[in-house]
Amino acid sequence: MTKARDTDATHILAQDHRKVEDLFEKYSKTSGRDAKAKLAKDICKELNIHTMIEEEIFYPALRGKIEEDMLNEAYVEHDGAKVLINEIAGDDQNEEFYDAKVHVLKEQIEHHVGEEEKQQGNMFQQARAADVDLDALGEQMLARKEELKQQAETQGLPEAKTTTM
Repeated sequence: MTKARDTDATHILAQDHRKVEDLFEKYSKTSGRDAKAKLAKDICKELNIHTMIEEEIFYPALRGKIEEDMLNEAYVEHDGAKVLINEIAGDDQNEEFYDAKVHVLKEQIEHHVGEEEKQQGNMFQQARAADVDLDALGEQMLARKEELKQQAETQGLPEAKTTTM
């Protein structure tokens, strides 16, 4: 018997959050320069895909249905992370500030995740209370995520593009 696939958009995004948190944890416990560079690239790829599906599908579906300020802040927080993602993905791990950039990215993501799913009145709670079909959104997000993973493997992902800067 196969396990049913969870298509709730908020669950999909939360799973992404856990995966990236695990990668950051592994990065903090790794000492070899090459191993750290591989983990940092994995973090950047996962975050790049995650921000794309949120900005292409999830956030537009919430516009006008949740607190506008919260949604606008999410885009700005993504843009701050994208700047670091692009620098980390393109930097030589020998660069003096490489570890510091990964650490600051981790802190930014922790803050962003808190606003999306952990604080009282968070974005995910508001999405669940709104008139939004989270399963239909989740199906769209999973399909787009698969496309982006394939692209990452075959030709690579484009540099993360900012929305608000």
